Amino acid sequence: MLEAERKDGTDVKVLLRISGHIKFMLNQTNGGKKQRYLRVKLEIKIIEMKKIILLIGLVLAVNLSAQQSIKNKFGKGIINMVAEDSSYSVKMGARFQNLFIYETPLVDGIDFYDDADVDFFLRRARIKFDGFAFSPKVIYKIELGLSNKDIGSPNSGTNDAARIVLDAVVKWNFAQNFWLWVGQTKLPGNRERVISSQKLQFVDRSLANSKYNIDRDQGLQLRHSFKVGEMVFREIASWSIGEGRNYVKSNRGGFDYTGRIEFLPMGEFTKKGDYFSSDLKREEKPKLAIGVTYDYHDNAVRERGQQGDYMIGERDLQSIMADLMFKFKGISVMSEYISKTTDFPMLYDSSGIASGTFYVGSGMNFQAGYLLKNNWEVAGRYTVITPDSETGNSNITMYTLGISKYVVGHNLKFQTDISYTQEDSKDDKLMWRMQVEVSF
Repeated sequence: MLEAERKDGTDVKVLLRISGHIKFMLNQTNGGKKQRYLRVKLEIKIIEMKKIILLIGLVLAVNLSAQQSIKNKFGKGIINMVAEDSSYSVKMGARFQNLFIYETPLVDGIDFYDDADVDFFLRRARIKFDGFAFSPKVIYKIELGLSNKDIGSPNSGTNDAARIVLDAVVKWNFAQNFWLWVGQTKLPGNRERVISSQKLQFVDRSLANSKYNIDRDQGLQLRHSFKVGEMVFREIASWSIGEGRNYVKSNRGGFDYTGRIEFLPMGEFTKKGDYFSSDLKREEKPKLAIGVTYDYHDNAVRERGQQGDYMIGERDLQSIMADLMFKFKGISVMSEYISKTTDFPMLYDSSGIASGTFYVGSGMNFQAGYLLKNNWEVAGRYTVITPDSETGNSNITMYTLGISKYVVGHNLKFQTDISYTQEDSKDDKLMWRMQVEVSF
């Protein structure tokens, strides 16, 4: 940090001055409920700004300490370091997505300019650190989300603080084909959710994923794999607290238990291609991956399990997920089915009035694409959402056509898609999106 300030302290000092101005505003805010409310809001902003200043200062200190050309290729990380005694390594990467959305209802007399919703914003901004600690058999990953969409809404379970940390996990290869994961990371749920948001075939994941996935949580995962000939088998068992990421209070409900089995009958994909979308490696032989997940969430207290609003009661949630990925010579196919169930999803208050419902039901997603030799891809997606009738939520059908240009694989790409959505008791909608992804 001292090195950064000595060589070029201007940026850091400007940030500190901004923080000082906010503190001055804070001192001028005295008395009254409204003023006290503003004071609390400003205090939260100061804490968040200090975290960002610290992070920026760290990056400046590393980069300004040696202004020289680097050997890293684009997309392979900003910093790659290994200790002289090989006791640890650090790789730092960063990425962001800028997103444009145009959405309009399809009704008679619609004005496609005045009646449309138009948004342009930073969808994701991430910084990631990974490497090994002490031994190559102990690896770690830390991923931070910096955009407002990444952080989400603070709540009492997160101490009303920003949910910046996405992943903080240690992975220990304690025996030949056995790994123990400890920390906060994605649960072994549906394939589309586990695939990084950087490596998607469309602008974003499907509705089936957003409605029914089991997301991130804090706990333990035991993983194992073995081969029979060229066939690959993988097994995963997971235990987690069930409250989702960045939860810091005592457990409100019960725990979450997850099991997953994967089968690759035609052998492994090139460069782990079963966990990124599109056939960018142009598999010379057909490759197929099949996965099945069962998740039991004991006494869940949030609307969707690890996500959504906190409810006034608890329910046991059960999820069954089945998915597949197929790739061959530029052709890619991915399909998923998810069913989430519970007894009596509707909740009632002491007066017998309905106060909310757990989001349960089923979803199906099918998508396929073809990658041309010039790295342009055309893809289509069909998604159906069928909520449990007791929830009162509407059935949804969505059709999506997407076009992508991969400049440097998933590290630098331009994507656009157009979706037609039908939802019970609502007007049909048309949505057009454009997004650019840059990943260092």
